[in-house]
Amino acid sequence: MVFIVAVLVIALSIAGFFVYSGLPEKVLHYTLNGLIKDGSLTMIMPSGAKNTYGNGKGAKTVVRIKDSNTVLKLVLNSSFEVGQAFMDGRIILEEGDVYDFLEVLLGNARLMTGVGALGRIMFTATWVLRRLAQYNPVKWSKQNVAHHYDLSDELFDLFLDPDRQYSCSYFPTPDTKLEDSQALKKRHIAAKLLLDQNKENILKVLDIGSGWGGLAFYINKVSGANVTGITLSEEQHKVSNQRATDQNVKDKVHFEILDYRHETRKYDRVVSVGMLEHVGVNHFDEYFQKVAQVLTDDGVALIHSIGRSDGPGTTNPWIRKYIFPGGYTPALSEVLPAIERAGLVVNDIEILRLHYAETLRSWRNRFEAKRAEVRALYDERFCRMWEFYLASSEATFRYGGHMVFQVQLTKRNDIVPQTRDYIYETEQKLPLSPAPYKYPSK
Repeated sequence: MVFIVAVLVIALSIAGFFVYSGLPEKVLHYTLNGLIKDGSLTMIMPSGAKNTYGNGKGAKTVVRIKDSNTVLKLVLNSSFEVGQAFMDGRIILEEGDVYDFLEVLLGNARLMTGVGALGRIMFTATWVLRRLAQYNPVKWSKQNVAHHYDLSDELFDLFLDPDRQYSCSYFPTPDTKLEDSQALKKRHIAAKLLLDQNKENILKVLDIGSGWGGLAFYINKVSGANVTGITLSEEQHKVSNQRATDQNVKDKVHFEILDYRHETRKYDRVVSVGMLEHVGVNHFDEYFQKVAQVLTDDGVALIHSIGRSDGPGTTNPWIRKYIFPGGYTPALSEVLPAIERAGLVVNDIEILRLHYAETLRSWRNRFEAKRAEVRALYDERFCRMWEFYLASSEATFRYGGHMVFQVQLTKRNDIVPQTRDYIYETEQKLPLSPAPYKYPSK
């Protein structure tokens, strides 16, 4: 016991020495000076030291760090501390906003040719522990989903489109309206599902991770299919089934609280949008084996997921703690082997590069426009947390090696037409979303 106390005293003494010696400020200065080449970032340290980095182009960003302990934490663990300090109000944006700040950091980080010895050590440590962080048994999966998706309904209404599509939309151009882009996304997915292929039969469709039901209702609307949506979110389940009742389609579209691992029925079509990110690298085999198990021999599946274009990695620790516990964005090099082991055939892969960046920009702007209403639901710290989440996600899709992929799967290679022309031909025949659903007021 005496030894442990002595070690703690020594450790605290060393930390105190580093803080009060001003060394962390110097380390942070040299780090930023080596990193920031493009843009304009001015950093005001707790000591009053003020330094500007970059070539002065673009939005001018001025950041004040309130205390020396924050500087030390930024030096030791910047990937977590930037978000934590902003959320806590220990990083103050005196000029520019948090997106401007992150754009400078991530936009310059992509130009770096190496991460240095300390960076390699930190990455190796998180890589070793990533399977533990992404361990998602059934019980934990439901808790992780509730952490994010069972937040107030009113919150999501403030920044999503009226159909509550909470995934990457389809932007033909950056100035496409959010409502239109989400309608185009649903149509694009429906075209890849070949819903009109077996007109003599009513298709059975499984939607894994069905959200508030918008895609399920669209599929039913354009094809007459019977759609089963499964989710682990109590709130989304309740709202989705209420929508089905209100639209008089409960005999055709229904939703269940069910983990994908427990599904046993057979389906002609399987679609999953924004779900694979919550599966975890440990469970990719389980996931795709389940898709293969429930898909009929002549069926078609479409998996839409955030992905990494720069190879396997780890989830940002701040995002993992506050936004998506248990979540992980996979690289195709991690997903495709699991698909192959499940005996599924890849027919088509499409990469949506900047579509999610534009989606997040729209969400962020809408969120900021309704910030006072968000604050009334929660508090200012929550607003800062979500502001950072939306801004950092957008910057990551623009500069950080993230994209979205859509993988079309079958069990045989003769199910889907030989060329991709059918996708665009089918889109021209399909209507866009029906009239927006009016959610009941509370």
